Amino acid sequence: MRRTVDYYFAPQSPWMYLGHGRFTDIAQRSGAEVRVRPVDYGQVFSVSGGLPLPKRAPQRQAYRLVELRRFSEALGIPLNPEPKHFPVPGDPSGLLITAVTDLDGADAAMRLTGAVGRAIWTEERNVADNSVLAELLTENGLDVSRLVQSQQADVKARYAEHTRQAIDAGVFGAPSYVIDGEIFWGQDRLDFVERRLAG
Repeated sequence: MRRTVDYYFAPQSPWMYLGHGRFTDIAQRSGAEVRVRPVDYGQVFSVSGGLPLPKRAPQRQAYRLVELRRFSEALGIPLNPEPKHFPVPGDPSGLLITAVTDLDGADAAMRLTGAVGRAIWTEERNVADNSVLAELLTENGLDVSRLVQSQQADVKARYAEHTRQAIDAGVFGAPSYVIDGEIFWGQDRLDFVERRLAG
């Protein structure tokens, strides 16, 4: 039986970016279906007690930068821990990824998600800017009209539903991979995701 992974993430998360390529490979090798679900983590944090980055203790903020450098080096994935355009709102790219999922399928949405991560964390691009999002669509062979479509009521409703689903599933951080109701939080849990899909 084909396994399904609910992939909950914030498009602007560096941890999503660091794990995205590896997760894509794992899902493809295992033949798993990925349900691409960008989420408004502001809403998730309001339920889970999580804090947005600027409100976290200075020690935690400092350690986050250490860990980003460590994982970037260990995984061989270039990443600027303090990019020019961060913090950046996640809703514009989250809505766009939702629209692409609906209209072009999960593979196209996964491709765009990776491009959004690279744009922030290696290319110093502002993914809250519509012109940048239009460029990312073009660069990934997608129709620029998806940008307008991402603002339609049905897409906004689906994005809100992703957030409700994440909360109902017990998700509290990004990225989270949910398989048969079991949460795997963080790109550093991908070994366990791979084992679960293999089993």
